[in-house]
Amino acid sequence: MSTFSLRGRTALVTGARTGIGRAVAVGLAAAGADLVLLGRTAELGEVVDEVRAHGVTAEPVGADLTDPAAAEGALAGVFAGREIDVLVNNAGIIHREPAAEVSYADWRRVLDVDLDAVFLLSRLAGREMLQRGRGKIINIASLLSFQGGVLVPAYAAAKHAVTGLTKALANEWAPHGIQVNAIAPGYIRTNNTAALQADEEREPAIRARIPAGRWGEPEDIAGAAVFLASPAADYVNGHVLVVDGGWMAR
Repeated sequence: MSTFSLRGRTALVTGARTGIGRAVAVGLAAAGADLVLLGRTAELGEVVDEVRAHGVTAEPVGADLTDPAAAEGALAGVFAGREIDVLVNNAGIIHREPAAEVSYADWRRVLDVDLDAVFLLSRLAGREMLQRGRGKIINIASLLSFQGGVLVPAYAAAKHAVTGLTKALANEWAPHGIQVNAIAPGYIRTNNTAALQADEEREPAIRARIPAGRWGEPEDIAGAAVFLASPAADYVNGHVLVVDGGWMAR
């Protein structure tokens, strides 16, 4: 269907090495997009080959998002040197510890990656998109954009803020042809949820609450990303699309 085609478009996906970022990058490639793949280093291994297998280009780029200001400087040339039609702010980290014991450094490290980098990369992309009068920004939020979670105060705060930022940017940029939206994944089998998957008490309790009866796979997020990146979503602005197997409905 042509309204879902990304042929001729270029997408930048952060955190593209593994998990949701990798699955989204491959999904966008399958829809026809060329990819700029961002990792902590430019050594992105198999994901580059997976993307290129769809007959599109894949350019690996390295930038450390734990230092967002330095990353912004390093990436300025990426945005200025080519047209980035779609930005997927996926990179994220998590720190599990009781709130009373979390150091400020650990708090700040999570917000640097999960919130500040989202804003700074959106600003870089947005400047170029505003000049062209079109573009798509997709932020990866979380169920913890709506809930507090357990032992992850910095992550919950960052993901709440990501949804607010998504709506704020949509309000500003929708009149200029730019759609800013978010995807809120449920419990997905990734490195960030490895501790929960291994918890003999919490894992079955989590799974029992999911109406679909299973944890999500990274590939379950790819279709939502393709939709929001495509012309089919040209009138979708400031929306947070929950992909959670029904968790929020229970």
